[in-house]
Amino acid sequence: MPPAKKRTRSYDPAKIRAAVLAQFGNIRAAVATLTPEQLALPTRLGDWTVRDLAAHCAMALDAVDRLLEEPEPAAQDARLLDWPFAIAADAPAIADTARRLAEEHQDLDAHLTGAEHRFTANLDAHPAGRLLPTSAGALPLADYVVTRTVELVVHTDDLDAAVPGLDIGYDRQALAACTRLLADALAAKAPGGSTEVRVPPYAVVQCVAGPRHTRGTPPSVVETDPLTWIRLATGRLTWQQALQDAEVSASGERADLSAYLPLMT
Repeated sequence: MPPAKKRTRSYDPAKIRAAVLAQFGNIRAAVATLTPEQLALPTRLGDWTVRDLAAHCAMALDAVDRLLEEPEPAAQDARLLDWPFAIAADAPAIADTARRLAEEHQDLDAHLTGAEHRFTANLDAHPAGRLLPTSAGALPLADYVVTRTVELVVHTDDLDAAVPGLDIGYDRQALAACTRLLADALAAKAPGGSTEVRVPPYAVVQCVAGPRHTRGTPPSVVETDPLTWIRLATGRLTWQQALQDAEVSASGERADLSAYLPLMT
């Protein structure tokens, strides 16, 4: 993965903490309403059921607890933008753990509530700069918590797609952080200034090598909404399908982003 050359975006730890807890609360409230039949429904994540996916949402918070149990790395050797590109390597182990937890915790509400309590206690007990040995490398706790917005927003959309009529709400700060992190990851993967990617109202990034513009309309422009962008970035939606369904507008000779997507799977 090429390194990002631009200044890394900063996030307010207090706002991110509130966003993670708000989005997790939305998921927990929705899961509590599901019937056994709905929990047994398939999802778009291979052979995962809705129950497996709900258990995995608890893992999104419990990952902090697990990493804090490991020895603290001596020095930071990764950046927040490294995380989206590293997560794919963990996919098989994540899937196995999600299925195991779904079987072990028949009371999903209790499982999710426990994860929320552990997460809150850990953030209260450890400084934001405490290093964690993540799959991307050693990252500060505050940066790793930002990645939890991606996990929770993406899986909120997965749950909505699996259960007709569920319609879980999105916390604005969580959706914004998820959108921005994935947009910045695109700029890191395809550095340049020939294409402007707009995801209003949360993110605008320049990417793709080629002629750089300094004022006015850039030579190539891509624009879409936050959920469509997140689906593209995580492989839930293909570039071709998004264009066909008019969910993305793309103009200019370097507006085809298919070579760079998905960013994470």
